[in-house]
Amino acid sequence: MFRQDLFDPAIEPCCAYCAHGAPTQDGASILCPRHGVMLPGDRCRKYLYDPLSRVPSRQPRLPSFDAKDFSL
Repeated sequence: MFRQDLFDPAIEPCCAYCAHGAPTQDGASILCPRHGVMLPGDRCRKYLYDPLSRVPSRQPRLPSFDAKDFSL
């Protein structure tokens, strides 16, 4: 299995998902040991994707069905 098969390539690099950065308590910025305080949308050449930092978006609610919907 190749590394590119594990993660969605459509995820854009940003400091919010970087393994080097840590979010501040208020969540408005990222503390980077290499570049200091960064905005969550920024990125640098030392970016390393950390899948555990990413919070996936919520799935949409499924509509509720009843027996009438499945009858012919």
